[in-house]
Amino acid sequence: MTHAQATFIVNLYHKIGYGVRNIALLLFAFITIFPFVWSAILATKDRTTMFGGGIDFSLGDKLVSNYGNLLEIMDFWTGMMNSFSISVVGTAISLIFCSMAGYALAIYKFKGRNAIFGIMVASMMIPPVLTLIPYYMVINLLGLANTHLAVWLPFTIQPIGIFLMRQYTVTSVPKDLLEASKLDGASELRTYWSIVLPLLRPGLATLAIVQFVFLWNNFLQPLVVLNSPDKMVITQMLRGVQGVPNTPWGAVMLGTTISILPLIALYMTASKQMIAGLTSGAVK
Repeated sequence: MTHAQATFIVNLYHKIGYGVRNIALLLFAFITIFPFVWSAILATKDRTTMFGGGIDFSLGDKLVSNYGNLLEIMDFWTGMMNSFSISVVGTAISLIFCSMAGYALAIYKFKGRNAIFGIMVASMMIPPVLTLIPYYMVINLLGLANTHLAVWLPFTIQPIGIFLMRQYTVTSVPKDLLEASKLDGASELRTYWSIVLPLLRPGLATLAIVQFVFLWNNFLQPLVVLNSPDKMVITQMLRGVQGVPNTPWGAVMLGTTISILPLIALYMTASKQMIAGLTSGAVK
């Protein structure tokens, strides 16, 4: 076999590999996106059309009537505002607390630091459903039942958030810079606020997306502690109308599609920062 033939075969293998990889990526992308596209299509159809035949990818003409039904069966925009306020407030406070805790675990040396970090990482393996009963008992004991505070406050300190901030601090905050700030007379709080936080911006964007999506999609905890219709979040409302007779599935699909839009907008806004936060450790 000549050198040219060998080179041709190697290039052919590379092209085949790239083609297989691209096909696999397109397939996974289609599997990921299809449920959202399908829900948007079903949002334009009524119950009869939806269950009357086979799979039909054409758009229906019931979008306006489905929106009217949506407002009749639930206080949709109240639920959206409740979810939005809980997610925004909980995410903002979580960014501060998790960045503080991650920064402390990464920079300061104190007794029991490794044990605290190990216990925190181990707690990530506990299924959230196992903590549901203790969660309700504590919330009820504190008198926070049926309040939005009970939905976001217990989740402002997330082990995954502290872990992410600690790892990002280790790779992105030079110790020489911290020592220079101390020599200049900066306090610990000033160093954290003016020097550390700007350097953690990509990691904070990643954590913001993760935390916002978690609080927006949270269902079990609001289901346990919220019982007033005006306090319910959108996940509760959409689930609450699925058990009634003759469920207007077109309206439910429309509400589901609208409720996804804030998550898409958030990801499109912060995706570059998120990718930078996830890859910075490998690059550095």
